[in-house]
Amino acid sequence: MVASAVFVVGVAYGAMSVNAGLPTWFAPVVGFFVLAASSEMLFVGLLAGGANSWIAAAAALAVNSRHLPYGLAATDVLGTGWKRYARIHLVNDETVAFAAAQQTPAARRLAYTWSGLGILITWPVGALLGSAIGRMFDVAIIGLDAMFPAVILALIMSGIRDPRTRYGCLAAAVIAVGAALVLPEGIAPVLAVLALPLMRPRPIDPAVDAERAEAEDA
Repeated sequence: MVASAVFVVGVAYGAMSVNAGLPTWFAPVVGFFVLAASSEMLFVGLLAGGANSWIAAAAALAVNSRHLPYGLAATDVLGTGWKRYARIHLVNDETVAFAAAQQTPAARRLAYTWSGLGILITWPVGALLGSAIGRMFDVAIIGLDAMFPAVILALIMSGIRDPRTRYGCLAAAVIAVGAALVLPEGIAPVLAVLALPLMRPRPIDPAVDAERAEAEDA
């Protein structure tokens, strides 16, 4: 389901890209190697609005800095050796959210890996299709640009039910919405990480911890 939604958003991204004057290959190639939807769409959106390319790149990098806490949250699913480096490329909003929703290390790693591979395929393929047909329609009018935030909201719902994270999520939302009223586009989501200290880690279950050690060899 999420891979399908990512494909649709990828179509919107590809359409935005070509309508911003970028070549057809840009969105799918960047989509595969960067694999960070929000920062890619922000970059293209700023270019389409007439922003300098350096400013657009700086804003995209600022938004992508959210991957720093994501990486910390995903350390137990990355494994070792070459698999670890391959899985690092899959760190994004959806994969970390899927992993966090699972109860055991093995389940977290499985959810992280397969959701990441699905996104790695559907995001650039959708971007390629959007780049090919993008000049035929306006993505904002038909609502494709709303698909991405809707998917993220659905993914975090299980975490919001946990009292250890609920208040942190609410604080992050307040910070982001408030900052969006006064700061340039793309900066507000980054400031939301200021709420991270409010999110206490779950207590460690010895049985789960033992399974985690066994899963390290996977």
